[in-house]
Amino acid sequence: MEHCVQCPDHQFANTEQNHCLQKSVTFLAYEDPLGKALAGTALSFTIVTALILGLFVNHRDTPIVRANNRLSDTLLISPTCCFLRSSLFIGHPNAATCVLQQTTFGVVFTVAVSTVLAKTITVVLAFKVTAPGRRMRQLLVSGAPNSTIPICSLIQLTLRGVWMGTNPPYIDTDAHSEHGHIIIVCNKGSLTTFYCILGHLGSLALVSFTVAFLARNLPDTFNEAKFLTFSMLVFCSVWVTFLPVYHSTKGKVMVAMEVFSILASSAGLLGCIFAPKCYVILLRPHRNSLCGFRDKTHTGRKRP
Repeated sequence: MEHCVQCPDHQFANTEQNHCLQKSVTFLAYEDPLGKALAGTALSFTIVTALILGLFVNHRDTPIVRANNRLSDTLLISPTCCFLRSSLFIGHPNAATCVLQQTTFGVVFTVAVSTVLAKTITVVLAFKVTAPGRRMRQLLVSGAPNSTIPICSLIQLTLRGVWMGTNPPYIDTDAHSEHGHIIIVCNKGSLTTFYCILGHLGSLALVSFTVAFLARNLPDTFNEAKFLTFSMLVFCSVWVTFLPVYHSTKGKVMVAMEVFSILASSAGLLGCIFAPKCYVILLRPHRNSLCGFRDKTHTGRKRP
C-alpha cells in the first residue's frame, strides 16, 4: 500500500500528486507589472512635486506664495520623501530595507501631518490677530505653531526607538499565500508598537482635520482651511480603508496595498493643498496680485 507524505513547506506536489517540486522564491519586483506600475506612479508623483516646488520658487514674490510660509516647503518635501520611500517596498527585501520601511513610514508622515496642523493653527492665529481685542500676535510672530512639528516627531521617534529596541522588523518568508512560490516579505515584528504608531498618526490626522474644519468659515482670501480639511479627509479615508484591506490580503498583494496607500495618501495631501494654488498661479494670474486679492476681499464683504 502506498502512503501519502505531505511535502515540506519549501516544496509543493505536482499535478499527479506523486512527487514534490521545489517552490520558486519570489517578491514584489520591479519586473512585475504591479511593481512597474507602482514604481512608475511614485516617480511621476515625485516629478510633479519637484515641478510644483520649482513653480513656487519661480513665483516666490507673488502674494499667494508669500502668504504661504516655510511650512509649504516642508509640506512639499514630505510627500516627496513618501513617494521615494515607496521604492523600499519594491525589490528583494533585506535587513536594511525592512527596518527602513517602517522607520521612515511613521516619521515622514508625522512630519507631513504635523505640518498641516501647524499650518492650520497659523491660519487661525492670522485671522485672530486681526480681530479687535485679540493679543495673539506674539504667538504668530514667534512661530509657536511650528513647534508642533518637532514635538510630534519626537513622540514618533520615541515609539520607533521602543520598536527597534524590543522587536524590530525582520525578513520573513510566506510559503502558503501563492501555490508553488515562497514569498520573501518583511515581518513587522512587534504588531503592538506598529499599531501604536498608526494610532499616534491617526490621532494627529484627526486633530488636524478637526482644527481645519472649525476654521473653514474664516475669510477665504488667504484661508487654506478648506483645502487643509479636505486633504486630511482624504488622508484619513485612505488609511481607514487600508487597514481592513491590508489584513485581508497576503503576499505581494499585501505589500502592494501598503505602497498604494502611501502613494494615495501622499498624493491626496499634495493635490488638495497645492492644486488650487497652482491653478491660480498658472491659469488665474490676475488673482495672484494685491489688486486681485483686494477685489476678492471686497466682493466677499458685499455678499449678504
